[in-house]
Amino acid sequence: MKSLLITGGGRGIGAATARLAARRGYAVCINYRSRQGEASNLVREIEGAGGRATAIQADISVDADVTRLFEACDQELGPMAGLVNNAGVLETQMRVEAMATDRLQRVFATNVFGAFACAREAVLRMSTKRGGAGGSIVNVSSVASRLGSAGEYVDYAASKAALDTFTLGLAREVAEEGIRVNAVRPGFIYTEMHASGGEPGRVDRVKEFVPMKRGGTAEEVAEAILWLLSDAASFTTGTFLDVAGGR
Repeated sequence: MKSLLITGGGRGIGAATARLAARRGYAVCINYRSRQGEASNLVREIEGAGGRATAIQADISVDADVTRLFEACDQELGPMAGLVNNAGVLETQMRVEAMATDRLQRVFATNVFGAFACAREAVLRMSTKRGGAGGSIVNVSSVASRLGSAGEYVDYAASKAALDTFTLGLAREVAEEGIRVNAVRPGFIYTEMHASGGEPGRVDRVKEFVPMKRGGTAEEVAEAILWLLSDAASFTTGTFLDVAGGR
């Protein structure tokens, strides 16, 4: 059974990915920062359906936590075959001239630095040059990386643009070592994350800007992630799959 680590896996896109991955035969390591109850409930749900899962607390913006997280996953589930860099933070809607540096530091610490640290640990385990069996990394970016989120979340958009560049660079760096690195870029998706920005109903407000005239679901994003992780995408690396209804 292949093992898969999903950061920020207790809710939203991460939880949907964990459920689908378990149904596809993965042993799933669900990382969470503070929502222990939700992560534990998800583990019970997966195990109740005959799957294998574990939940491990770690703040991926803290380097020591990342190291501990990967070591714990090794012990619980064995050699790692996949990583989904899903954990991300979003702050209250705001124009750039009102943003303080500490806000930027919080956003980039998780969305960029945390993703780098997790990918580092995954490469150390997966690389065939280091005795690994290869694997797949999927970064959860956003269409905001190419649209900019003016007037709302330019800092978030910039952090996801950094993640896009990271995806390209890392993919080329480890392509000969049996590791594929890709990204999904969700658009307006119905998740709890919008409440963090101060507008829980944001998707319903903006869905008319989507060519398909609706918001997406976490499950639709999860399907894209699982395809990129799978052998069906064996010749796909350094690429982006937009799940945004044509936006």
